[in-house]
Amino acid sequence: MLSEQPIQSIRKTIQGYEKEDKAYIAVDCIIFGFDLNEEELKILLVQRDFEPQKGEWSLMGGFLKKDENLDEAAARVLYQLTGLYDIYMEQLGVFSEIDRDPADRTVSIAYYALINIIDHNQEMVDHHSAQWFNLSEIPRLIFDHNKMVNSAIQRLQYKASVQPIGFELLPEKFTMRHLQKLYEAILQRELDKRNFTKKINALDILIKLDEKDKESSKKGSFLYTFDKEKYLQKRAEGFVFKI
Repeated sequence: MLSEQPIQSIRKTIQGYEKEDKAYIAVDCIIFGFDLNEEELKILLVQRDFEPQKGEWSLMGGFLKKDENLDEAAARVLYQLTGLYDIYMEQLGVFSEIDRDPADRTVSIAYYALINIIDHNQEMVDHHSAQWFNLSEIPRLIFDHNKMVNSAIQRLQYKASVQPIGFELLPEKFTMRHLQKLYEAILQRELDKRNFTKKINALDILIKLDEKDKESSKKGSFLYTFDKEKYLQKRAEGFVFKI
Protein backbone atom coordinates (compact mmCIF):
# COMPACT_ATOMS: atom_id res chain seq x y z
CA MET A 1 0.00 0.00 0.00
CA LEU A 2 1.37 3.42 -0.97
CA SER A 3 1.99 5.90 1.78
CA GLU A 4 0.39 9.35 1.73
CA GLN A 5 3.65 11.03 0.68
CA PRO A 6 4.16 9.08 -2.59
CA ILE A 7 0.45 9.56 -3.46
CA GLN A 8 0.77 13.31 -3.04
CA SER A 9 3.91 13.28 -5.18
CA ILE A 10 2.11 11.38 -7.95
CA ARG A 11 -0.79 13.83 -7.80
CA LYS A 12 1.58 16.79 -8.17
CA THR A 13 3.24 15.10 -11.15
CA ILE A 14 -0.13 14.49 -12.83
CA GLN A 15 -1.11 18.11 -12.24
CA GLY A 16 2.17 19.17 -13.83
CA TYR A 17 1.46 17.02 -16.88
CA GLU A 18 -2.02 18.52 -17.22
CA LYS A 19 -0.52 22.00 -17.64
CA GLU A 20 1.52 20.91 -20.67
CA ASP A 21 0.35 21.16 -24.28
CA LYS A 22 -1.09 18.01 -25.81
CA ALA A 23 -0.36 16.52 -29.22
CA TYR A 24 -1.46 13.40 -31.08
CA ILE A 25 1.11 10.83 -32.17
CA ALA A 26 0.49 9.21 -35.55
CA VAL A 27 2.28 6.64 -37.68
CA ASP A 28 2.22 6.75 -41.48
CA CYS A 29 3.38 3.88 -43.69
CA ILE A 30 5.04 4.20 -47.09
CA ILE A 31 4.44 0.76 -48.63
CA PHE A 32 6.59 -0.23 -51.61
CA GLY A 33 5.96 -3.17 -53.92
CA PHE A 34 7.55 -4.34 -57.17
CA ASP A 35 5.25 -5.31 -60.05
CA LEU A 36 6.98 -8.13 -61.96
CA ASN A 37 4.69 -7.82 -64.97
CA GLU A 38 5.15 -4.10 -65.45
CA GLU A 39 8.69 -4.14 -64.00
CA GLU A 40 7.80 -1.05 -61.98
CA LEU A 41 8.37 -0.08 -58.35
CA LYS A 42 5.05 1.01 -56.90
CA ILE A 43 3.63 2.61 -53.78
CA LEU A 44 0.31 1.77 -52.13
CA LEU A 45 -1.95 4.76 -51.41
CA VAL A 46 -5.44 5.07 -49.92
CA GLN A 47 -8.25 7.42 -50.81
CA ARG A 48 -9.15 9.31 -47.66
CA ASP A 49 -12.77 8.74 -46.56
CA PHE A 50 -13.05 11.44 -43.89
CA GLU A 51 -12.32 15.12 -43.41
CA PRO A 52 -10.09 17.03 -43.63
CA GLN A 53 -9.28 16.55 -47.33
CA LYS A 54 -11.77 13.73 -47.82
CA GLY A 55 -11.44 12.01 -51.18
CA GLU A 56 -7.77 12.87 -51.66
CA TRP A 57 -4.89 10.40 -51.80
CA SER A 58 -2.96 9.61 -48.66
CA LEU A 59 -0.51 7.24 -47.04
CA MET A 60 -2.04 4.60 -44.77
CA GLY A 61 -1.80 5.86 -41.22
CA GLY A 62 -3.22 5.68 -37.72
CA PHE A 63 -2.75 6.93 -34.20
CA LEU A 64 -0.55 5.39 -31.52
CA LYS A 65 -2.59 3.52 -28.91
CA LYS A 66 -1.83 3.51 -25.19
CA ASP A 67 -0.94 -0.19 -25.11
CA GLU A 68 1.55 -0.29 -28.02
CA ASN A 69 4.93 1.11 -29.01
CA LEU A 70 5.64 2.78 -32.34
CA ASP A 71 6.83 -0.38 -34.12
CA GLU A 72 3.69 -2.22 -33.00
CA ALA A 73 1.50 0.64 -34.19
CA ALA A 74 3.17 0.66 -37.61
CA ALA A 75 2.81 -3.14 -37.90
CA ARG A 76 -0.90 -2.82 -37.02
CA VAL A 77 -1.47 -0.13 -39.64
CA LEU A 78 0.34 -2.18 -42.27
CA TYR A 79 -1.68 -5.31 -41.46
CA GLN A 80 -4.97 -3.42 -41.65
CA LEU A 81 -4.19 -2.49 -45.26
CA THR A 82 -2.29 -5.49 -46.62
CA GLY A 83 -3.04 -8.43 -44.32
CA LEU A 84 0.70 -8.98 -43.93
CA TYR A 85 2.80 -9.42 -40.79
CA ASP A 86 6.49 -9.95 -40.24
CA ILE A 87 7.82 -8.05 -43.24
CA TYR A 88 10.70 -5.63 -43.73
CA MET A 89 9.81 -2.31 -42.12
CA GLU A 90 12.03 0.52 -40.98
CA GLN A 91 11.39 3.78 -39.16
CA LEU A 92 12.04 6.64 -41.56
CA GLY A 93 11.81 9.76 -39.43
CA VAL A 94 9.68 12.22 -37.46
CA PHE A 95 7.53 14.88 -39.12
CA SER A 96 6.48 17.58 -36.69
CA GLU A 97 5.68 20.81 -38.51
CA ILE A 98 3.24 22.73 -36.35
CA ASP A 99 0.53 23.09 -39.01
CA ARG A 100 1.09 19.78 -40.85
CA ASP A 101 -2.39 18.49 -39.90
CA PRO A 102 -5.17 21.10 -40.05
CA ALA A 103 -7.38 19.07 -37.69
CA ASP A 104 -5.12 19.26 -34.62
CA ARG A 105 -1.50 19.28 -33.45
CA THR A 106 -0.15 15.95 -34.68
CA VAL A 107 3.37 14.55 -34.77
CA SER A 108 3.83 11.71 -37.26
CA ILE A 109 6.48 9.00 -37.26
CA ALA A 110 6.87 7.62 -40.77
CA TYR A 111 7.85 4.05 -41.63
CA TYR A 112 8.59 2.46 -44.97
CA ALA A 113 7.84 -1.16 -45.73
CA LEU A 114 8.82 -3.56 -48.53
CA ILE A 115 6.35 -6.23 -49.56
CA ASN A 116 5.94 -8.82 -52.26
CA ILE A 117 2.84 -7.59 -54.11
CA ILE A 118 1.75 -11.17 -54.80
CA ASP A 119 1.38 -11.85 -51.08
CA HIS A 120 -0.84 -8.95 -50.04
CA ASN A 121 -4.57 -9.27 -49.40
CA GLN A 122 -6.41 -7.61 -52.29
CA GLU A 123 -9.75 -7.64 -50.46
CA MET A 124 -8.28 -5.57 -47.61
CA VAL A 125 -6.73 -3.17 -50.13
CA ASP A 126 -10.10 -2.76 -51.89
CA HIS A 127 -11.85 -2.22 -48.54
CA HIS A 128 -9.67 0.85 -47.91
CA SER A 129 -10.10 2.16 -51.48
CA ALA A 130 -6.37 1.73 -51.95
CA GLN A 131 -4.46 1.66 -55.21
CA TRP A 132 -0.91 0.97 -56.43
CA PHE A 133 0.83 3.88 -58.17
CA ASN A 134 4.07 3.91 -60.16
CA LEU A 135 6.66 6.18 -58.56
CA SER A 136 6.50 8.42 -61.64
CA GLU A 137 2.73 8.82 -61.25
CA ILE A 138 2.33 9.58 -57.55
CA PRO A 139 -0.49 12.14 -57.15
CA ARG A 140 -0.52 15.10 -54.84
CA LEU A 141 -0.99 13.70 -51.33
CA ILE A 142 -2.49 15.21 -48.19
CA PHE A 143 -0.49 17.13 -45.61
CA ASP A 144 3.26 16.44 -45.88
CA HIS A 145 2.90 12.90 -47.24
CA ASN A 146 4.71 13.70 -50.50
CA LYS A 147 7.68 14.81 -48.41
CA MET A 148 7.55 11.50 -46.53
CA VAL A 149 7.46 9.55 -49.80
CA ASN A 150 10.45 11.43 -51.22
CA SER A 151 12.44 10.75 -48.05
CA ALA A 152 11.48 7.07 -48.20
CA ILE A 153 12.61 6.76 -51.82
CA GLN A 154 15.99 8.29 -50.97
CA ARG A 155 16.39 5.96 -47.98
CA LEU A 156 15.42 2.93 -50.05
CA GLN A 157 17.90 3.82 -52.79
CA TYR A 158 20.70 4.03 -50.26
CA LYS A 159 19.80 0.94 -48.24
CA ALA A 160 19.24 -1.22 -51.33
CA SER A 161 22.74 -0.38 -52.54
CA VAL A 162 24.45 -1.44 -49.28
CA GLN A 163 22.13 -4.15 -47.93
CA PRO A 164 20.20 -6.91 -49.74
CA ILE A 165 16.79 -5.51 -48.76
CA GLY A 166 15.76 -5.46 -52.41
CA PHE A 167 15.07 -9.20 -52.22
CA GLU A 168 12.16 -8.39 -49.88
CA LEU A 169 10.34 -7.03 -52.94
CA LEU A 170 10.75 -10.19 -55.01
CA PRO A 171 9.09 -13.60 -54.82
CA GLU A 172 11.17 -16.46 -53.45
CA LYS A 173 12.21 -17.47 -56.99
CA PHE A 174 13.20 -14.86 -59.54
CA THR A 175 15.25 -14.42 -62.71
CA MET A 176 18.34 -12.28 -63.13
CA ARG A 177 16.26 -9.98 -65.31
CA HIS A 178 13.73 -9.54 -62.49
CA LEU A 179 16.56 -8.60 -60.15
CA GLN A 180 18.11 -6.11 -62.57
CA LYS A 181 14.77 -4.48 -63.38
CA LEU A 182 14.06 -4.20 -59.66
CA TYR A 183 17.32 -2.35 -59.01
CA GLU A 184 16.77 -0.15 -62.03
CA ALA A 185 13.34 0.74 -60.64
CA ILE A 186 14.77 1.50 -57.20
CA LEU A 187 17.78 3.48 -58.41
CA GLN A 188 15.74 5.06 -61.23
CA ARG A 189 18.42 4.54 -63.85
CA GLU A 190 19.40 1.89 -66.39
CA LEU A 191 22.10 -0.64 -65.52
CA ASP A 192 24.41 -2.43 -67.93
CA LYS A 193 23.24 -6.04 -68.09
CA ARG A 194 26.71 -7.61 -68.29
CA ASN A 195 28.19 -5.51 -65.49
CA PHE A 196 25.17 -6.03 -63.25
CA THR A 197 25.22 -9.82 -63.70
CA LYS A 198 28.95 -9.91 -63.07
CA LYS A 199 28.61 -7.84 -59.90
CA ILE A 200 25.73 -9.96 -58.57
CA ASN A 201 27.56 -13.23 -59.25
CA ALA A 202 30.65 -11.88 -57.51
CA LEU A 203 28.61 -11.33 -54.34
CA ASP A 204 28.02 -15.11 -54.22
CA ILE A 205 24.75 -14.89 -52.28
CA LEU A 206 22.36 -16.41 -54.83
CA ILE A 207 21.42 -20.03 -55.41
CA LYS A 208 20.93 -20.90 -59.08
CA LEU A 209 18.07 -23.37 -59.46
CA ASP A 210 17.51 -26.05 -62.08
CA GLU A 211 14.11 -24.50 -62.82
CA LYS A 212 13.44 -22.00 -65.56
CA ASP A 213 10.93 -19.21 -66.08
CA LYS A 214 9.34 -19.99 -69.45
CA GLU A 215 7.07 -16.93 -69.56
CA SER A 216 9.68 -14.55 -70.99
CA SER A 217 10.88 -16.81 -73.83
CA LYS A 218 10.68 -20.36 -75.22
CA LYS A 219 14.22 -21.06 -74.07
CA GLY A 220 13.44 -19.70 -70.61
CA SER A 221 15.58 -18.02 -67.98
CA PHE A 222 17.10 -19.74 -64.97
CA LEU A 223 15.50 -19.00 -61.62
CA TYR A 224 17.45 -17.94 -58.55
CA THR A 225 16.79 -17.60 -54.86
CA PHE A 226 18.48 -15.44 -52.23
CA ASP A 227 20.71 -17.41 -49.83
CA LYS A 228 20.04 -15.45 -46.65
CA GLU A 229 21.98 -17.81 -44.35
CA LYS A 230 25.08 -17.54 -46.54
CA TYR A 231 24.76 -13.77 -46.65
CA LEU A 232 24.52 -13.52 -42.85
CA GLN A 233 27.56 -15.78 -42.46
CA LYS A 234 29.57 -13.74 -44.97
CA ARG A 235 28.52 -10.49 -43.28
CA ALA A 236 29.72 -11.81 -39.92
CA GLU A 237 33.06 -12.42 -41.58
CA GLY A 238 33.30 -8.82 -42.77
CA PHE A 239 31.60 -9.12 -46.17
CA VAL A 240 30.33 -5.82 -47.61
CA PHE A 241 27.26 -5.86 -49.87
CA LYS A 242 27.42 -3.19 -52.57
CA ILE A 243 25.49 -2.70 -55.81
